[in-house]
Amino acid sequence: MTTPTTPTSGVQLLEVAPELAGQRIDNFLRNQLKGVPKTLIYRILRKGEVRVNKGRIKPEYKLQAGDVVRVPPLRLAERDEPEPLAQGLLQRLEAAIVYEDKALIVLNKPAGIAVHGGSGLNYGVIEAFRQLRPDAKDLELVHRLDRDTSGLLMIAKKRSMLRHLHEQLRGDGVDKRYMALVRGHWATAKKQINAPLLKSNLRSGERMVEVNPEGKEALTLFRVLRRFGEFATLVEARPVTGRTHQIRVHAQYGGHCIAGDSKYGDDDFTREIRELGGKRLFLHAYELNIPLPEGGVLKLEAPVDEMWARTVERLSA
Repeated sequence: MTTPTTPTSGVQLLEVAPELAGQRIDNFLRNQLKGVPKTLIYRILRKGEVRVNKGRIKPEYKLQAGDVVRVPPLRLAERDEPEPLAQGLLQRLEAAIVYEDKALIVLNKPAGIAVHGGSGLNYGVIEAFRQLRPDAKDLELVHRLDRDTSGLLMIAKKRSMLRHLHEQLRGDGVDKRYMALVRGHWATAKKQINAPLLKSNLRSGERMVEVNPEGKEALTLFRVLRRFGEFATLVEARPVTGRTHQIRVHAQYGGHCIAGDSKYGDDDFTREIRELGGKRLFLHAYELNIPLPEGGVLKLEAPVDEMWARTVERLSA
C-alpha cells in the first residue's frame, strides 16, 4: 500500500511500502495514477517534475522501501478505467497463454505486438493482460521481448514472484533459448560471441546498439540446429547476459544477420526470405527453464507461428 498525504488534485506524496520495493518508478506511477495518460506520466518524469526523497530520478529508477515520491499537480482523466482494447487482440493473447498459476503467466507472444505501451503505442501485452485479469492488481512484466520477436514472455501476478524471477535473471537461474534464422553458413565451431554492447538513441528517438569496447559485457552462446545449404542456417541462441537487442547485434557482428531484421539485417537476404512468405523477424524465444520459489524447475516450450514454419518448409524444398 502507499500513503497519499495530500489531496490528489494537488501535489501528492506517496510513500513506498516494502512490498513495492524494486519496482521501476514509471511502472509505480502508472499503477498509482489511474486515469492519467501514460504520455503525461513519462513527460513529468523526463522533465524532472517527479522527485524521490526530494531528488531528481530517471524513469528507470528502482524504488526502495520507505522512498517518498513527490508527484506534481496533475489533471486527472474523468474516468479511471483505461480505454478498452479490441476483443480480437484480447482473445488472441488469451489463446497465447502456455502456462498460468496463481503467481505467474507465460505466453507465446505473437510477433508484431509490443510488450508495453509507449513511443506512440497506446497499449502492449501488459496493458492487455491488466484488462484480461482485472483482479490481479500486481501484474508486471518480468522481462521484455522486442516488438517483432515472438515467443515465451513471463508476466508476474505477485510481487513475490517478480522479485524471485528478477533475482534468478540477475544470476544464471533462468535458462532462455531462442531460435534465429540467419544468413549464410554458420560454422559449427562458432559456439559463442563475447562482445560488449553500447546503446545509443538517435535523433529520431530510435534505439540502436553496437559492439563497442566502451559498452557493457555481453555473451551469447550459439548452436547450429539446421542448415539450408550455404544460403541460411537455423541456430539456437542462448543469451547469458540480457542486453538490449543482444542476439540481433551479436548475430550481425558474427557475420550472420537475422532474416527480417530491419535494424541490423541485410536487405537482400530479408527480401529473399520475404519472397518465400517470411514477412517477419526470424527470432523466436522457444524455450524457458524457470526455477520456482518452492523448488523445482518449470520447463516450457513454444512453437513457431505458421508463417515461420511455412517459410522454413519452403527453404527445405
